[in-house]
Amino acid sequence: MALACIALSAAVFAALWPHARDAGAILAAQDDPVALADMQIDSAIRNRPTLVADNIEAALEAGDSDLAASFLELARDKNIVVSDSVSTRVADAVTEAGSASHFARRFATGLVTGHADDVASLSGTVAGDLLVFGDIRDVVREGKHLATGEDVDRLVLGLAAAGLAVTAATYVSVGGLGPVRAGLSLVKDARKVGRLGEGLTQWAGRSARDIVDAPVLQQAVAKGSVLRPVETVSAIKAAFRAEKAGALVRLAKDVGRVGEKAGTRSALDTLRIAQGPKDVARAARLAEAKGGQTRAILKTLGRGALLLATGAFNLTMWVFGALLTLFGFLSSIKATTERATMAWLRRKKARRARLQAAAAGLPHGPALAGVVAPG
Repeated sequence: MALACIALSAAVFAALWPHARDAGAILAAQDDPVALADMQIDSAIRNRPTLVADNIEAALEAGDSDLAASFLELARDKNIVVSDSVSTRVADAVTEAGSASHFARRFATGLVTGHADDVASLSGTVAGDLLVFGDIRDVVREGKHLATGEDVDRLVLGLAAAGLAVTAATYVSVGGLGPVRAGLSLVKDARKVGRLGEGLTQWAGRSARDIVDAPVLQQAVAKGSVLRPVETVSAIKAAFRAEKAGALVRLAKDVGRVGEKAGTRSALDTLRIAQGPKDVARAARLAEAKGGQTRAILKTLGRGALLLATGAFNLTMWVFGALLTLFGFLSSIKATTERATMAWLRRKKARRARLQAAAAGLPHGPALAGVVAPG
């Protein structure tokens, strides 16, 4: 029975060990988004060897050269072979997307509409915000809604007001706050087009609620105009409460870091899946380590790239199960050793008794058993 328990425990432990090992590694890396993403990407590729190739093809068919290039960079990092023809197609698509005519068209779109989904359109959006008319436009529009009792997007209002203050600081620091300025533009744009995650929207809305002094803003809007930017900015800045904007500015800084290291679309993807500022901060750490691979990682893992996708309880149960099986294995070895030792001692004792009986001239067999039993 003990030997059977050893065999059973060993078989179960062998089956549990890979899961327990991976679970333990993930639990140990739960506070390190880079290590966590690496382990989960490796696991995803093992489970689906064609994952990278399939995503490159899908991105090319969708006309998303940025995503295709991100998966190609991931393939090179993971030593995954990609055919020369596919690499050439990706390179051609990236070249086309970066052409002067395409860049100019997207730049103009971002400048006029304030919507950004790539480097060119973001450059136009940031240019418009640096020229302050983009933020003035948003503040005046939302401020009029506030004055007339209509629905107000307080997040866009707060972001625009914070943007005006950061823009002034950017000029003073000669571009030193550029990532923050870009981050504010990206968050504002994501909000406008509905690409801001629900959890992050709720958090940012709460954070932006007290940034603007409503009565002062209403007076500023009543007198303000995009055609008089200097006077309008001064009036709006008087309604901006800088001491309340710290959390929102930190969020914008992290978004700007993602955009700077991994690209505009990676930053927008981060805003779509993030449920709070901690997720965005983790994404910034991931982008600084992975660069162009970041978007491919976010596409593959979603929010699981930033934190544990599987519940910590489930992972802990894998580890606990392996430990329990190991305990059973060791207990079975202990029981087997004890039984084997007892059997050996009994045999040794019986042999000694036979030798003693033979030396005394006593008969062997059942009659002897009664004689030597007490000993």
